[in-house]
Amino acid sequence: MTDTPTPRLPHRHLLGIEQLSPADVTAILDRAEDYVALNRARDKKKSTLRGLTQINLFFENSTRTQASFEIAGKRLGADVMNMSVRTSSMSKGETLLDTAATLNAMHPDLIVVRHQHSGAVALLAQKVDASVINAGDGRHEHPTQALLDALTIRRRKGRLHRLTVAICGDVAHSRVARSNMILLGMMENRVRVVSPPTLLPPEIDRYGVEVFHDMEKGLEGADVVMMLRLQQERMEGAFVPSQREYFHRFGLDHRKLACAKPDAIVMHPGPMNRGVEIDALVADDPERSVIGEQVEMGVAVRMAVLELLAEAQGTAA
Repeated sequence: MTDTPTPRLPHRHLLGIEQLSPADVTAILDRAEDYVALNRARDKKKSTLRGLTQINLFFENSTRTQASFEIAGKRLGADVMNMSVRTSSMSKGETLLDTAATLNAMHPDLIVVRHQHSGAVALLAQKVDASVINAGDGRHEHPTQALLDALTIRRRKGRLHRLTVAICGDVAHSRVARSNMILLGMMENRVRVVSPPTLLPPEIDRYGVEVFHDMEKGLEGADVVMMLRLQQERMEGAFVPSQREYFHRFGLDHRKLACAKPDAIVMHPGPMNRGVEIDALVADDPERSVIGEQVEMGVAVRMAVLELLAEAQGTAA
């Protein structure tokens, strides 16, 4: 752990990347670097959040993200409670605002929220006294995923600017893609999206990215190849002819990856559909794939976010 203090966040909540400045992003990543080292040590505990209560409020199932936030809070000393709302209050007719009022009466300090509707996390943040962290809301944003991706890129490439990043696949339904397009663009990278026209959001022009419908052309000269899961559960109607055809045209295999730079890294937010958007040999390639490292960076980034928000509230030890 370094003794040099990192800047604090001037924010009460983390609802999206759009609210952050490049300096905010750098502050979070610098703090997270300390926690990468801590998480690899035998003693992984700190007492920064001792006495604070963290509630993980998940309206959607997410083993990976929920576990990461739970580990992050516990390693910082917080009392962590997980609430799977799909099987409790909401099934009994309780509204989001009812849930907010109930939570507020418990006086939590940090609330991590995942919700199936865009904007629901921001609405809840207006109704509680705790700091709120968006763990994914509908098709809107997933800010901590973009931050952990940024940390992974920075550690592997030695920088987080002037890189060519290709984001490939189901952009239309991906909050991960939105957060990454905003963050990577903010940090002065060349961002491309590679997708069939049916899987592009209508507002793609506002992100300032280059659009490709051909994988080979889109991957040409890329430093980073970021694959996205084909989110069939969010689709209404047929967006692709078949999974086999989708993999043939837009699935990442070593033949398509050869169009990128020889040292290009491969990323995926998980969970993966092997043989649909990514070939198993690429996903498990120890030289190119950083998918396991992304999971490791997720705990460090979420520890940094929890601690920085607690500091901003004046509640951290």
